[in-house]
Amino acid sequence: MLKNIDPILTADLLYTLRAMGHGDEIVIVDANFPAESCAQELIRMPGLSATQVMDAILSVMPLDDFVPEAAFHMEVVGDPAAEQPIFADFRAILARHEGPAAKLGRVERFDFYARSKQAFAIVATGETRLYGCLILKKGVIRPQA
Repeated sequence: MLKNIDPILTADLLYTLRAMGHGDEIVIVDANFPAESCAQELIRMPGLSATQVMDAILSVMPLDDFVPEAAFHMEVVGDPAAEQPIFADFRAILARHEGPAAKLGRVERFDFYARSKQAFAIVATGETRLYGCLILKKGVIRPQA
């Protein structure tokens, strides 16, 4: 065990997060997502929800603040402006870790798949809520002033 590190952050996930550079993306996906066929690197966390994994990742990884949005959910097919209950949870976690000004963008389903294939890694969760998929763009840690 490590102090001040969320225990769901496995060695593989911590290694991946550390290896990522500024602008690299990690994708957290639900149980319905075709993770195996999309991932360059796949980390499985089947007993956890997407929101649990998001919260743990954002406890150690900064998001990119050089772009207007550094977190994105998949749009609802046929109704891009629709809100799924999980989106509010994503926004709450985002605000808790990145501040109230942090925005959650949206990506069309097939564009989300394409972007996932280019991501540094995909974390496949056991999330059963629909549209429980999220892209996070890594930021930088600035020097202490």
